[in-house]
Amino acid sequence: MVVLAVAVFVTLASRRRGDPCYHYTVLDQAWRATNITTKYKMCDRNIKWKGWYRLFYNGKSLQMPERCVPVNKCGTQAPLWLAGPHPKRRQGIVTRRVCGHWKKNCCAFRSTPIQVKKCRGNYYVYKFTPPTACYLAYCAGHRCQTCGPGAKSGPPKDPIWPAG
Repeated sequence: MVVLAVAVFVTLASRRRGDPCYHYTVLDQAWRATNITTKYKMCDRNIKWKGWYRLFYNGKSLQMPERCVPVNKCGTQAPLWLAGPHPKRRQGIVTRRVCGHWKKNCCAFRSTPIQVKKCRGNYYVYKFTPPTACYLAYCAGHRCQTCGPGAKSGPPKDPIWPAG
């Protein structure tokens, strides 16, 4: 009985070790919110995206918008939004197209696809890739879209926080 319990614990621990829902970088940058307009134009092309990211805004868990975001929002000229639905948990990791809005064309920029996963606790993690050009940046919906029943709005106890 004890051996079985240890085996189950080791199996669960090893699953969590590679699960992006437990190993991600918190991205809490207010300028990424869909309600933010700034004079500075941010560009995600030169960021060395590594691993998985979870979006926050003032400590609240968010998700990427699934609709076209107006030009000059999210701290950039051509905001990047998810051109497809977020996955259900049973779907695991999915690949989604990302679009950048520019000059009245909601998908003027078709960025490299990203990966998305829905996690327990009703939140999402994203494996971002560098956009195809500047000035494009990933957006975070400014409303707490993932804060439904059972959602965890604050950062978890053991995420991988960005250095610096």
